[in-house]
Amino acid sequence: MKNILVINGHPNPESFNYALSRAYAQGALESGVEVSFINLAELTFDPNLKYGYSQPTPLEPDLVDAIEKIKAADHLVWFYPMWWYGTPAILKGFIDRTFLPGITYKTVPGKPLPQKLLKGKTARVVITADTPSWYNWLFMGRPAIHQFKRGVLHFCGVRPVKVTYLATIKGASPEKLNGYLNKVKSLGRKLA
Repeated sequence: MKNILVINGHPNPESFNYALSRAYAQGALESGVEVSFINLAELTFDPNLKYGYSQPTPLEPDLVDAIEKIKAADHLVWFYPMWWYGTPAILKGFIDRTFLPGITYKTVPGKPLPQKLLKGKTARVVITADTPSWYNWLFMGRPAIHQFKRGVLHFCGVRPVKVTYLATIKGASPEKLNGYLNKVKSLGRKLA
């Protein structure tokens, strides 16, 4: 049975990202797969990688559990808002603390690129934003997408990574928001 891990990177449990992640999970469950969750707002951990890579920062129990869920998953589904053309601080801190050498990648002496330890996994990234897609693409170059898709997931071997960009959220009508929920639920049904 395919194991889907839904990771919500929004710090507010009342956010639209939570509604989206639940809709995706509902669609996935209708397809008969196993779904587990990591809601970053519910975890207890220090998002600061205090010593960089010069010495290990001990992992809190919630991070140990999260790493095990990531390792066990076949498909990772990330939900987060784009803030300042990047990820929320809690998501950046989670990546800094869990996507570590020996866990998601392994440096290879004499080689410029690491061994990718998450090969065989696929992902879907669902980003909410108030910036229209055309502006994010044409004027900004889609930095949040490139950084997360290429700089984190591809770097560790997760491929393919599909992206769903939902904008604009602020001021959207209830019908528009409901359309986004239905779209994401459909993605869950198709396990895309």
